[in-house]
Amino acid sequence: MNKAELIEAVAARLDTSKSAAAEAVEAIIDTVITATAKGDKVAIAGFGNFSKGHRNARTGRNPQTGAPVKIKATDYPKFSAAANFKDIVSGKKKVAAKKAAAKPVAKKAAAKPAAKKAAAKPVAKKPVAKKPVAKKVAAKPVAKKPVAKKAAKKK
Repeated sequence: MNKAELIEAVAARLDTSKSAAAEAVEAIIDTVITATAKGDKVAIAGFGNFSKGHRNARTGRNPQTGAPVKIKATDYPKFSAAANFKDIVSGKKKVAAKKAAAKPVAKKAAAKPAAKKAAAKPVAKKPVAKKPVAKKVAAKPVAKKPVAKKAAKKK
């Protein structure tokens, strides 16, 4: 699932527009990023913890030449999943069925009555024509050329 699909899922779950859902998702992501960058720990119960990790300066090796290389100290984002999240992903627990979000009553009363929809006619499915399976023909063996020998180098 990418960000656009997440926004669509949030919009469907909250029964709201995609733009409102996008704004909510962006606000959450921005808040987590800025708080974590400051060094604050962001803990979301049942989901996990976002925090800032630190790697000290060290000496590494260039894998191509083997020469020592200085690596600067750096901070990095760290995420540790909550036990509940781990259990659901591993299959130990099943996802609890969530109730649909409570819809505001004021919007329901102000909404126009829905137009009656005509009963959908069943669509007859046409059989899909299958392509004939191509028979494999045994390939003729390719004649191998003798390997050319290189002349010995003279000193």
